[in-house]
Amino acid sequence: MEVSRQTDSSNEMEPLRKKSVEFLIRSSHQLRASPIVKYSALSLFADRFLPSLTTLIKMRNKIGSWLLRSMEESNLQLFSLISIWISSKIHDSRALSVKCLKSLGDEFIKDQHFTIRDFVEAEVVFLQVLNFEIGISNVAFIFLEEFFIQFKGVAKVGGLVSFEACMDVMDLLYEKEETSLLFSAPRSLAASILVASYVVTVPKQQWEFPVLPWVKFVTSYKEEDIVEKVKDILTHVFEPHS
Repeated sequence: MEVSRQTDSSNEMEPLRKKSVEFLIRSSHQLRASPIVKYSALSLFADRFLPSLTTLIKMRNKIGSWLLRSMEESNLQLFSLISIWISSKIHDSRALSVKCLKSLGDEFIKDQHFTIRDFVEAEVVFLQVLNFEIGISNVAFIFLEEFFIQFKGVAKVGGLVSFEACMDVMDLLYEKEETSLLFSAPRSLAASILVASYVVTVPKQQWEFPVLPWVKFVTSYKEEDIVEKVKDILTHVFEPHS
């Protein structure tokens, strides 16, 4: 029975993961969070918190908080807001207030009402799950922004590449767990997203700039490796999304 219960918990996480990531992205927009706050929150929540949480559930929840006893959608929505809160504290000179986050939660978290005390407890639990390791310098968005600025500086066609498109691609890659695993190599992923966005947003008749050799020069990655990653990205971007 224990094995079956643990397997059920793991399977339940799959659809909940997608919904909670989408909720984080929507909440970031509602809160008008800066891109670095949004993508740092996604890194904390999707890349680190959720995988650790799955492990904790399999280990019968050693932390013991009521917030982790059942992985319902409302609980994950709360933790996604916590990741935005922590990211805002790191990056913003004036961090988002807990009252602001609670107000958004009251409006959009339908299945449960969370108090300010719940938010404070959830922050502690979130940090415990991450072993209080919240360093987020290795975020794909930081590398993407750096590559984008460099690219615009060396190529006239760089002005045709949409940075919004780059960020839309990043959002889509977080939708599925298998594509979110690409974020484990954030620098090569950032370079690949830039190339993918170049292919999508620049008219084909203006593809005169040698973008792949330039990426190889800037990053030292093999062209064939970037091409394979770009193919994976474009496959995901153009497949039907529910």
